[in-house]
Amino acid sequence: MSDSCEQEVVQQLIDLRRRTYEYMHRDGHIAEDDFFSAEQHARLVRNAEEYYRSMFRGRVSTWNLRDRHMAETLHALSAHLDRRFGRSKIVVWAHNSHLGDARATEMGRHGEWNVGQLVRERYPNDSFSLGFTTHSGTVTAAHDWGDDPQMMQVRPALPDSYEALFHSAQIPAFLLAFFPDSQLSAELRDERLERAIGVVYRPETERLSHYFRARLPDQFDAVLHVDHTQALQPLEQHAEAHPEEAPETFPSGI
Repeated sequence: MSDSCEQEVVQQLIDLRRRTYEYMHRDGHIAEDDFFSAEQHARLVRNAEEYYRSMFRGRVSTWNLRDRHMAETLHALSAHLDRRFGRSKIVVWAHNSHLGDARATEMGRHGEWNVGQLVRERYPNDSFSLGFTTHSGTVTAAHDWGDDPQMMQVRPALPDSYEALFHSAQIPAFLLAFFPDSQLSAELRDERLERAIGVVYRPETERLSHYFRARLPDQFDAVLHVDHTQALQPLEQHAEAHPEEAPETFPSGI
């Protein structure tokens, strides 16, 4: 493998921050926005370089690197918006496995963290995590990374899962809010299976590929359960990939 470019990128970040005062006072907010964009691009290059090197070495830390980058970007954006407009609020839309606190799941026991955990640690009293669950229905996903997305049937939830428990309530949709000392939180705190469907869905190996054990009241502040869900469909029904676009893992082709 070629030598790392990390040091050069880090030096670029240091130089950018040294010139922060000059940028912010030369042309006001326009210069500040330009500086923020340049700094984020430099941070992206640094983190991407570390991420792809970890992929080549087969290390499991790539998950942590991705979610750390997401959390760093979120924090930088929040600080930038606070400076520009005053106290800001940000909504992050992502899969449960990224937003639910990893410390309440098998992920945490395996040494993995995620955006939900990192946000709670940084903003313990100023964050709210909402999870989504379903028992059955349809989902738009791919069978494997790089495959075209398609609409697939979601198998009924496995017994001993939170989704199966919620299905037994026979309510089409409901919201559960968890409070630390509430009876509801106490009743649901024993570990159960929980399903995570993301970009990829493999029904044939669902138990191994998509279920993990979790403590839902510690993972989320609230959960919205839709018992039978319908897949999201793209606005452009016949959109085609642009042939000039490089694949995500270019140039490795992994």
